Amino acid sequence: MTVTESIDAKEFRLLNYIRGFKSALIAYSGGLDSTMVLWASIKALGSEQVYAATAESPSFASGEAADSKIFAAEIGLPGERHLFLKTDELSNPGYRSNPANRCYFCKSELFSKLKTVAAERNIEIIFDGSNLSDTGDFRPGRQAGLEQGVVSPLLEAGLSKDELRQLARRHRLSFSDKPAAACLASRIPYGTEVTSDRLKQIDRAEAAVRGLGFKGFRVRYHNEVARLELQPDDIGRALDAEMRQKIISGIKNAGFKFVAVDLEGYRSGSLNRMIPSGEKADE
Repeated sequence: MTVTESIDAKEFRLLNYIRGFKSALIAYSGGLDSTMVLWASIKALGSEQVYAATAESPSFASGEAADSKIFAAEIGLPGERHLFLKTDELSNPGYRSNPANRCYFCKSELFSKLKTVAAERNIEIIFDGSNLSDTGDFRPGRQAGLEQGVVSPLLEAGLSKDELRQLARRHRLSFSDKPAAACLASRIPYGTEVTSDRLKQIDRAEAAVRGLGFKGFRVRYHNEVARLELQPDDIGRALDAEMRQKIISGIKNAGFKFVAVDLEGYRSGSLNRMIPSGEKADE
């Protein structure tokens, strides 16, 4: 079986699975995964049976909400069916204390609000963007979804992140190469308190680096130190004398005192290395 045939079969399985429901509300961040769920839901059910809900909180990077509007319009979701919900995970001490299962508290907050929206609008099912690639990392937010009855159609279809990108390219969707975007709290080591000020500081630092043309990177928070994880091919460009000074200036202007470039480069979930093995085994 060729790769193309495999993706064809998985796309068919995805659409067929979604057609088993009358209406759907998508937990929609504007990232590749949830946008592909929204695209597939519109294709399978029609836009009149689909809603998307995007969370708004200090935990999410500036610019993500704008991207979500652009992509939703591109794939045919009427503006009135794209909802924006204020979430307040920072009011939860369990989230702020930043334990290894921090994402559980964030997703519980989001999904509980989505359940209310679904009940008010008589929407049958809530979908999220979890996919096959997520099963290889520590994902406590997945447990929150299971508890709240949220369904993951990409998982049901067996689609990985790479396959989703290929599928998006085949359908000429503009977001096919959009870098992964996790919440800003994922830049803060477990056990270090998550605060609004720290999230804003990280957001400003990443905006400065993004403004220099870098993509698919992270600014990790280590108190006074910003640890910059770049794509391996970008490390050389970042260390050029002129570019290095621009990066240092931009990150220091965000409030950090020291800037370090991580020579291992960007890795999704790199801070998960700090989780004790016993805690990961519970997930």
